[in-house]
Amino acid sequence: MRLTWVQPEDLLPHELVASRADGKDARALESVRARWVAADGDPTPPASGASATPATPALRRLADELLDELDALPAAPNPDEPTEWDEIARSVRPSSLPHSGDDYVERLEGAWTGRAAGCLLGKPVEKIPREGIEQILRAGGRWPLTAYFSAVGLPAEVAARWPWNRRSAPTSLVENIDGMPEDDDTNYSMLALSLLERHGAGFTTDDVAQLWLDDLPAGRVFTAERAAYRNLLLGTPTDRTATVRNPFREWIGALIRADVFGWVLPGRLDAAMRLAWTDARLTHTRNGVYGALWAAGLTCAAMVCRDVDEVLDAAATCVPPHSKLAEAIAFGRDVGASHDLDAGLDRLHERYGDLHWVHVLNNAATIAFALEYGRGDFGASICASVTAGWDTDSSSATVGGVVGALVGPDGIGPAWADPIDGRIASTLPGGERRIADLVARTAELARTLGDVA
Repeated sequence: MRLTWVQPEDLLPHELVASRADGKDARALESVRARWVAADGDPTPPASGASATPATPALRRLADELLDELDALPAAPNPDEPTEWDEIARSVRPSSLPHSGDDYVERLEGAWTGRAAGCLLGKPVEKIPREGIEQILRAGGRWPLTAYFSAVGLPAEVAARWPWNRRSAPTSLVENIDGMPEDDDTNYSMLALSLLERHGAGFTTDDVAQLWLDDLPAGRVFTAERAAYRNLLLGTPTDRTATVRNPFREWIGALIRADVFGWVLPGRLDAAMRLAWTDARLTHTRNGVYGALWAAGLTCAAMVCRDVDEVLDAAATCVPPHSKLAEAIAFGRDVGASHDLDAGLDRLHERYGDLHWVHVLNNAATIAFALEYGRGDFGASICASVTAGWDTDSSSATVGGVVGALVGPDGIGPAWADPIDGRIASTLPGGERRIADLVARTAELARTLGDVA
């Protein structure tokens, strides 16, 4: 078995990339890389989290040694990208948004349903690059994307060239969908509900860690979350789980966990941000953390705003303004404003095509692009996000949750909602959930937290 995202020989090439992004000493990084290559180590980061063959014992020992050296190197100071809450709070000016509450439950239903539908649309093509997605759609007579994917009519040679996501294909094509299948993007939303129900808005990062160990199967966490989970099992304190052998610390994982923190605090951007930061710091640093703050801002604003522009404007105030994430979001919005899908995707890939498909910057740019491009049209928004490639199910889950909240279940429409049948499967304790129950629990939390968050 080749376990992904934890093998030392697989982590090292990713850590070299992450350390360069952190501004660590360039000569030290080149020395580490040279020693690795001289020992026949592959310096190319594996796209799927594990190299094809395991390293020899000697090479693995060297990878362990080099990872420790890289972890010990200090990141370059960057006042534009703080990590601690007090510094972040000084760098941002979140908007204050009025909340009438009149249509809150309807927006919640749209948010939960939209998040599930967006995730479901992206599941079968997760890891497939943009060009592969387009070839699948064109070969099957389904270009441009307007509906859930199907294998019906897809030529065998195209299917062989671009195989569906192995885990998702049996449950996420239109011919086999039976409710929303299990996914980490929806598991984390349910887990956030449990976290708030148990601990309220005063939860700590230790509380997040304990809930993971209690309820979250280790095999259903990935990238930074798997690295942090491993660190927890090794007894690493939660103020270090994001930085020990975790080259994925600025990837998308924290962003996908933050939706509920905005949903339960409609219009209260500062409070939603604080909850998202407390959760995100378990696994991420800098732009990885800002992704969570932005997602909480998007979902918090989507519960009270009238349109996508208001949501994007409000959420932008939750991100340190001179950070790489703020730049990616602004770029995505600018590209989306042209309303030219092909040209827009070309620009996104020209700018961020060198990043791993699970990185936060390319996916946040995609989310901003899809929201701006779709202009509140649910199908157009999630289809634009998936067509971009990269982390298709995660980015489209966020887009779907935002637009779903704005348009409500009626605006999502039966073509997207009916296959889900109001059900979301889960590997968390209790198994499958009904969306109606999740909405009721979220609304109750919003009432409970209203005076204390």
